[in-house]
Amino acid sequence: MSQYLQRQTRMRSQLLTSDYEGMLVFGYENIRYLCGFSGHAATLLISHEQCLLITDYRYFERASKEAEQTEVVLRHRDTESLGQCLNRLSGQLKVLAFDAAHIDVGQWQQISGELSGRVLMPTPGLVEQLRQVKTTHEVNRIRQAAQIADQALADTLPLIKEGVSERELALELDYRMQKLGSEGVSFDTILLFGARSALPHGNPSTQQLRHGDLILIDFGAVVDGYRSDMTRTYVYGTPSTKQRAMFDTVQTAQQAALARACSGADCQVLNEAAHAVLLNSEFAQYAGEGLGHGLGLFLHEQPFIKPGVNYQLEPGNVITIEPGIYIPGYGGVRLEEDIALTESGYELLTHSPQHFEL
Repeated sequence: MSQYLQRQTRMRSQLLTSDYEGMLVFGYENIRYLCGFSGHAATLLISHEQCLLITDYRYFERASKEAEQTEVVLRHRDTESLGQCLNRLSGQLKVLAFDAAHIDVGQWQQISGELSGRVLMPTPGLVEQLRQVKTTHEVNRIRQAAQIADQALADTLPLIKEGVSERELALELDYRMQKLGSEGVSFDTILLFGARSALPHGNPSTQQLRHGDLILIDFGAVVDGYRSDMTRTYVYGTPSTKQRAMFDTVQTAQQAALARACSGADCQVLNEAAHAVLLNSEFAQYAGEGLGHGLGLFLHEQPFIKPGVNYQLEPGNVITIEPGIYIPGYGGVRLEEDIALTESGYELLTHSPQHFEL
């Protein structure tokens, strides 16, 4: 059985359990997960009997080659709206779920108005729940993406010098990842100097590197749609006592969480282990919230490693462990690793050294 037929079979079991006759899938990554189509401008209709991918002339040929275990339907945009097309294709289906997180209100109002006589149920996270346990194939792709990121960082570090700008260095890192085979970047690279390193998700600017600055680099590569996500923090020169204390605290917090990472461990336990270190330090008021997230076709997907998440880790989960300290006006330190849970513990997927001084 192909991987896509297996996924569709699991999806149908979910629909049956929830008493849905079918589901409308709008999310790009969810569609790719269920049938293999990697383009855009598409909608998937999956029911107990069929799996239909609806697209237009721009993507029809590509979809016909990529989509597996799926019938590709060409919609002529000038003569048939998406709602009309879905109404025609859904036939006798009366109770339809849809992934509401991936369609805006305006689009949905238009579509739902043309799906006459049907019960339409928003079901956030239904496909995402299937995706949180990865197959060996999926873990291999994330591992390859992490390897690309490791090498690209190693190739970029020698370019760090006083006077280089955040933006220049970020562009160099992005270029090297793509030259090594990455499909674009996992997300917009975060590369920040000095006090700006306290911005957890800041954008690279024209700010230039100065001696003694903290350097925070958060980035990832992509292989077959699967993403890596790694953060390293450095200091350009000899660290001050405060900078060294920040780095050591974050590193200790990360190791405390990793020591508890195994199949059966509760996400909240990992989060509490890291935060116990941060909250018992002199930097308690500057500790970042949450510890990590699942990783795959989405950058941030289930399971999330944070308070309130009652989920026990399973073999096949791929997650990040990324504690941080962020002091406004001074700087921040974050360290992030990608790990894949196994039967006996976990595999570390990111391997760039965690040295502090440059």
